[in-house]
Amino acid sequence: MPELTAARNAVGITFFLNGLVFSSWVSRIPEVRSSFDLTNGQLGLVLLAIALGSVLALPTTGATIDRLGTVRVVRIGAAAATVGMLAAALGLGHVLALTVAGLFVYGLGIGVWDVAMNVEGAEVERGLNRTIMPRFHAGFSGGTVVGALLGVLLIELGVPAVAHLVGVVVLSIVLVWRTSPAFLPVPERHEDEERTSAARAWLEPRTLLIGVMVLALAMTEGTANDWLAVALVDGKDVSHATGVAGFAVFVLAMTAGRFAGTGLIDRFGRVVVLWGTMVLAGVGVLLIVFADNPVLVVVGIVLWGVGASLGFPVGMSAAADDPRRAASRVSVVSTIGYAAFLAGPPFLGFVGDEVGTLKALLVVAVLLMPAALVVPAAREQRAAPIRQE
Repeated sequence: MPELTAARNAVGITFFLNGLVFSSWVSRIPEVRSSFDLTNGQLGLVLLAIALGSVLALPTTGATIDRLGTVRVVRIGAAAATVGMLAAALGLGHVLALTVAGLFVYGLGIGVWDVAMNVEGAEVERGLNRTIMPRFHAGFSGGTVVGALLGVLLIELGVPAVAHLVGVVVLSIVLVWRTSPAFLPVPERHEDEERTSAARAWLEPRTLLIGVMVLALAMTEGTANDWLAVALVDGKDVSHATGVAGFAVFVLAMTAGRFAGTGLIDRFGRVVVLWGTMVLAGVGVLLIVFADNPVLVVVGIVLWGVGASLGFPVGMSAAADDPRRAASRVSVVSTIGYAAFLAGPPFLGFVGDEVGTLKALLVVAVLLMPAALVVPAAREQRAAPIRQE
């Protein structure tokens, strides 16, 4: 079906560009700390601006999608993310308040962009009648790989952060604008279904449990995004470029895990696969923190990347099992999950001030143990048939 193929490709590009923009910013995080002479705790508070913006935008995004559709909403999100990143880049090294304000606006945009692309990805997944959401998130991870490697190259060449970040976000918004019209329309809701709002979704036990699971697994992924490069620089005494390269290894492993995970989920189910990846993530973190051999540290990064690969995409698929309520439920689960990005950076920063940046990563291994208890909430469910008029 040509329309379905075009929509699949457009969604894949949208995920890739989202990851490219995000990782381009991540590659400059150590520079933020050094240029403003921040402690880990202060850096965590700066990073908090992104999560705060996202969490404020997420609760209403599902309702906005129902009114405006995914095409308009993903464009709005990409535009806000572009404006925010431009402001953050211009302030970098000069005006901390401008950088923080820009990151807040970027967070608003990226949150809206995230929900819209996940709702559309779930719609394509239903049309294909097979698991594909992890591969869309692999596209995001692929974007982060390209962004991290590009960041390493440009940092080594001495390219200013402003030129780097402005170039990436301008390219991204142009491509999002051109490809998003190929999205599939989300199912229209009938009068009785329109009353199932985001407020009601917040009262559904299964949706909330999926959100708690995504919260823990988003923390597993987000900690690496924000702190892995810094932890390697501080704890392993490597260069800035080597620290960013370690982050690139992480996202490369996460990308591979998301490509491989689609077949595993179709064969073994969501629950078994998620439990297995959580074990890998825990072992990986322990190796990074305690191993002295560089090879074992790299193995740990790979295991952590594979282990963090499936939590967020599987959570989005589980929340969208019923197409009629997908936007509201994805919005709720995303809001809960993004609380990890809200609390994670400052919490890890303050822990890092007390025990060191590297040992602060152990928070991830501890968090995975209770998170395993709520994984069964993501078990596959068949959606009720959509009523035909």
